[in-house]
Amino acid sequence: MVDVLLTHSYHLFYDRKQALKMQPYPPLGTLYAAALLRQQGFSVALFDTMLQNPERGFPAALALHRPKIVAIYEDHFNFLSKMCLSRMRQVAYKMVDAARTAGATVVLNGPDSSDHVDEYLHRGAQYVLLGEAEWTLLELARALLHDSREEPEDIPGVTFVRRATNEVFRTASRPVLRDLDTLPLPARDLVDFAPYREAWKASHGFFSLNLVASRGCPYRCNWCSRPIYGDSFHVRSAASVAREMNELRESYGAEHLWFADDIFGLKQRWMTELADAAERNAASIPFKIQSRVNLITVETATALRRSGCTEVWMGVESGSQQILDAMDKGTHVEQVPIARDNLRREGVRACFFLQFGYPGETWEDIEKTIQLVRRTRPDDIGVSVSYPLPGTNFYARIQQELGEKRNWFDSDDLSVMFRGAYTSEFYRALRNALHAEVSAWSAPGYNDVGTKRLQAASLPGQAGGVTHLWDLVQRLEKTCRNPEPTLASCTRAV
Repeated sequence: MVDVLLTHSYHLFYDRKQALKMQPYPPLGTLYAAALLRQQGFSVALFDTMLQNPERGFPAALALHRPKIVAIYEDHFNFLSKMCLSRMRQVAYKMVDAARTAGATVVLNGPDSSDHVDEYLHRGAQYVLLGEAEWTLLELARALLHDSREEPEDIPGVTFVRRATNEVFRTASRPVLRDLDTLPLPARDLVDFAPYREAWKASHGFFSLNLVASRGCPYRCNWCSRPIYGDSFHVRSAASVAREMNELRESYGAEHLWFADDIFGLKQRWMTELADAAERNAASIPFKIQSRVNLITVETATALRRSGCTEVWMGVESGSQQILDAMDKGTHVEQVPIARDNLRREGVRACFFLQFGYPGETWEDIEKTIQLVRRTRPDDIGVSVSYPLPGTNFYARIQQELGEKRNWFDSDDLSVMFRGAYTSEFYRALRNALHAEVSAWSAPGYNDVGTKRLQAASLPGQAGGVTHLWDLVQRLEKTCRNPEPTLASCTRAV
C-alpha cells in the first residue's frame, strides 16, 4: 500500500492529431508533485496515462498499489492539458469513479478542474486544489494521513464540499512559489522511459525529454488562460537549469529537449547566464522553446544558439496589427521579420503559432497573415482558431454566445464555438492550405521563381497540390461567411 498514487488524464491515443505527431512527453507537473511528497516522507507511485490505456491500466494500478490518496494531478506544463479537452475530462471522471470504488480519497489539480471546480466536486472528487499545488497537496496529505493538527479547511488553495450544507467551500488562495530552486527535481525514476524512447526513435530518429526553467508569464493576452500561475513569473537559476540539462542527457539518454515554459528567456541577462553555464558544464543539447517576437533580439538569438537551442516557437498570432491590438498581445507585426532574421542568422529554426477567427478579423486581416507567412518563410507553423477558456477577458465577452459545446473534443477539433466570421469548415481549409504551403517550401524539387504558384508542391494526401487547397479556401470564403459575426468591440479588455 502506498500513501499517494499520482496520475493524470491525458492519453495520447485519445488525441488523433497528437498520435500522428508522436511526440509524447512524461507528465512533468505530476512528477514535481511526486518528488516533493517523497522528499517529505510519503510513499508514492505513478500511473502514467500518456502511453498506457487508462481504462485498463488505472484499475490495475489501483489494485497493485492500494493507495490511500489518488491525486489526478494534471500537467499544467503541457499545453494540451491547458486546452481542457473534453475527451480527457471523460478520462478524469472515470478515474475518479475507479479511485472512489477502490476506497481512496480523490484529489484533483489542473487547468480544467480549476475552471470547473463545482462540476468535479459534485462528480465525485473530494478535493480540488487551486493554483500551484505541490505544497498544497503535501499539506493536505499530512492532514489526511498523518493526523496533523491542520484541517483541510485551514490549508490555502483547497476546495471541497461541506457535508452539512452540500456547498462548495474554498480556502484562501496560496501564493505562488518564488524560489523554484527549493523544489526537488521531478521524480523521473517513476517513469518507464522505454516506450517513450521507442516512440520517439521510431517516428523521429531521436529521443526527446521535457523540463522547465520557469513558471508563469507576465504578459496579458486577453485570450490566454492562466488558472495556475496568474500573471506571475518566476525563473530557476541558470546554473540549476544547465545541471538538469546535463543530467537528462547523461542519466536518461536524452538527445533533444523541450523546455515546456510558457515563455522562455524573458530576461536577456538570464539567457546569457544559461549560455555561459551550458558551455562551462558541457551541457549544451539541442532543444526547442516557446517565446515572443519582441524578445528575440540579436543578443538573445546568440545566447539561445550557444545554449543549444535549435527551434523557437513564437506566438505571432496574426499579420494584422488591428487584431494583435484587439488581443492585447503587446507585439507589433514589424517585430516578426526581425525576430525571424535574428534566428536565421544563428541557424535556429523559427516557427510561428498562428490564430485565426478572433472577433473582428476580416478576410483582409487573414490575407495579411498569409502574406506575413509568405514574406518571412517560417520553418514550421501551428494553426488554431480562437478558443474561449474560462477566466479570460475573451471568454467573459463571448460566453453568452457559447452553446452546449464549450471545449474541443481533441486537439484537432478546430471548432469555432462562438459566432465567428466564418464557419469551422473554412478555418480548417485555411489551416490545411497554409500548412501545406509551408511544408512545400522544404519539399524536394520545390522551385520558387518569384511567383506564388506552387504547382510542384503536391503533398501526400493532398491531391492537386497546394494550389488546389488555396482554391478551396477562396471558394469557402464566399460561402462560409457568418451573416452576424461577433464584433471586435465585444472582446476588448477593460
